[in-house]
Amino acid sequence: MSSLLLMALLLSCSSMSGAGRWLEEAAPKEEYPHPSVPELPKPELPPHPEVPELPKPEVPEHPVIPELPKPEVPEHPAVPELPKAEVPEHPAVPELPKPEVPEHPAVPELPKPKVPEHSAIPELPKPEMPEHPAVPELPKPEIPEHPAVPELPKPEVPEHPVMPELPKPEAPHYPAVPEHPTVPEMPKPELPHHPEEPEVPKVELPPKPEVHYPEPEAKP
Repeated sequence: MSSLLLMALLLSCSSMSGAGRWLEEAAPKEEYPHPSVPELPKPELPPHPEVPELPKPEVPEHPVIPELPKPEVPEHPAVPELPKAEVPEHPAVPELPKPEVPEHPAVPELPKPKVPEHSAIPELPKPEMPEHPAVPELPKPEIPEHPAVPELPKPEVPEHPVMPELPKPEAPHYPAVPEHPTVPEMPKPELPHHPEEPEVPKVELPPKPEVHYPEPEAKP
């Protein structure tokens, strides 16, 4: 099966390389030249008619305006000075006599009131406080001693069993892989000879019709 696959791969590779060479060696196609287009003559335009210069209109001069006489302004009449009004003087105010203020009567000094002396407060006897009764000493309560905890024997831990050494598994013996057989070189397939393509006749384009532009009318 492997030899058949290799043969098929070799055949496909050789056919593809031959087709690539044939494409590379194929003659390039001739490009058809574009037909030459005749140049159209430029239309001759008539020259513009000459416009006559119009005469400048005569502007009448401005009439000379005579100077008007200045109107005579009458002078203001002189205002006569009025006599100053006589202001009467203020009458002299007579000085009024100062009123006599009676003197304050002398206040007699009052005798100081006699303050009675405070009576002597007798010293009160200190109250006798009763003595505190003697508190008898209470006997100390006897605290029972903690019972002695007996030492428990240590539990015997069993030793882990010793696992016996297992024999190493032997790897299975695989058969030797045979070497790939040498593939004989296949002869290159001969490509068929393509016939030469006939030349395509050139297509003659019909000549373009001449276009006549209408002459523009002259401006009046």
